[in-house]
Amino acid sequence: MKLTTFTDGGARGNPGPAALGVVIKNESGVILSAYGEYLGSQTNNFAEYSALLSALNRAHQLGATEVACVLDSELIVKQMNRIYKVKEPTLQKLFIQVYNAAAKFKRVSYRHILRAGNYEADAEVNKAIDNHVK
Repeated sequence: MKLTTFTDGGARGNPGPAALGVVIKNESGVILSAYGEYLGSQTNNFAEYSALLSALNRAHQLGATEVACVLDSELIVKQMNRIYKVKEPTLQKLFIQVYNAAAKFKRVSYRHILRAGNYEADAEVNKAIDNHVK
């Protein structure tokens, strides 16, 4: 089964109150899972990687064998596609966790889209932050 994950991570202040957002769809475009998770005070890139890791773990729970990961973070896409090196130590650890999570699937791809095309995952990020920061 092939699933598509849409992920986003955001921090207000960078670092600041942060959250991840995940939307997972089947091949017909039906949403199988959509959620956000508050991460505390983190950076944008930490939140982006955390969202990707969470989405891969959830896709595995849903029984996916192939995953198309769609992100609005060009940096993370280029790092996962091995175009850019991961230099920051905290992100290196998250990269390894994502890499290991991706190894559970027959095929995983990473594709960048513009923020406007990722509005569902972005909405999950904002809901999670808004629910914790009053």
